[in-house]
Amino acid sequence: MRICRFTDDSDEPRYGLMDGEGTKIAEITGDPLYTSIELTGRTFTTEDVRLLAPVIPRSKVVGVRRNYADHAAELGNEVDAEPGLFLVPNTAVVGPGDPVVIPALTQEVSYEGELAVVIGRMCKDVSPDEVRSVILGYTCANDVTARDLQKSDGQWARAKGMDTFCPLGPWIETELDTEDLVVRTRLDGEVVQDGRTADMVFDVPAIVSHVSKAFTLLPGDVILTGTPAGVGPVTAGQRVEVSIQGIGRLSNPFVSAEE
Repeated sequence: MRICRFTDDSDEPRYGLMDGEGTKIAEITGDPLYTSIELTGRTFTTEDVRLLAPVIPRSKVVGVRRNYADHAAELGNEVDAEPGLFLVPNTAVVGPGDPVVIPALTQEVSYEGELAVVIGRMCKDVSPDEVRSVILGYTCANDVTARDLQKSDGQWARAKGMDTFCPLGPWIETELDTEDLVVRTRLDGEVVQDGRTADMVFDVPAIVSHVSKAFTLLPGDVILTGTPAGVGPVTAGQRVEVSIQGIGRLSNPFVSAEE
């Protein structure tokens, strides 16, 4: 099942179920995170609506650093003995097609295509074997990073958490085997990252279990699982597309805050 959020600019954001082709939406009632859902009988085409971020975390986005050995190596780092975590505020989240705004306080912004996990129910201290039962589904993410601030600050709050720096979408795929998926990023149509989740240092069950030992996870929380090698700079006027096998494509333009 593919869960999306959308608006036709005539009223409040709504939820829907996306078809397998990614072209038709069946509207549903309720909030899939908290209530039962029912089909309303109304349908829309993606051409007639604007897709929104499929989830706005009520609580938090948790990132995992250096979870691909090749990415750690390209930046001159070793992989961590256990998942290294950082927090991103929910105000960083935007949806498909939304602009990523590059503020004047950074001169070196990078794209990072990643698989994102969406939590479906409140949990704490979850074992790896129990993880699947607490996940609602998966989506694409771009963990945009101000590389210069990441280096100068010594911690990553500004570098990872500025407004619009966490695009998510295009929808949540609830049925997905994450063991070996292609994670690919294109910059202006050119492939710049081409990895597989099989190469993650820590797999999804290990990551979610580890995060749940530190934080109580709430419905709608998002966990970013790390990025493969090939990260690089992106500037205003360019477009980044993150595609993940079995999910879809998340595309966002980058603009300057001065525009």
